[in-house]
Amino acid sequence: MKLLLALLLLSTSSFAQLSVIGKWKTIDDNTGKERSVVEIFEKDGKVYGKITKIFREKGEDPDPVCDECEESDDRYKKKIIGMEIIRDMKKEEGELTEGTIMDPDNGKIYRCKIWVEGNELKVRGYLGPFYRTQTWLPVK
Repeated sequence: MKLLLALLLLSTSSFAQLSVIGKWKTIDDNTGKERSVVEIFEKDGKVYGKITKIFREKGEDPDPVCDECEESDDRYKKKIIGMEIIRDMKKEEGELTEGTIMDPDNGKIYRCKIWVEGNELKVRGYLGPFYRTQTWLPVK
């Protein structure tokens, strides 16, 4: 019985970890088009996310830099592909909290909360009492 309980707990914790860690496709709120692929990973006990691919329209710079980031931010003038946009997220009861997410289109940094609903990732950015939630899809 103890062995069965231990295996159940181990498989549950592994499943929870796999549900957020991995590659996710971001979708534009307004157009519904694919925007990027973000890889979410764990480092030093916290969770981070970096852009591994962007989907660009014809005529757009295929390898842009973050011109809109604050000059004091270490991401200023850095390439968006490879950029860490999610930082310092803490695991808390089935969700990630207390970290930040940056929108490389405008350089703004928001408090962030991330959780899984079904096979979708919900990513919420907060600015004061206001928030916006995006749905990200798993990359197959």
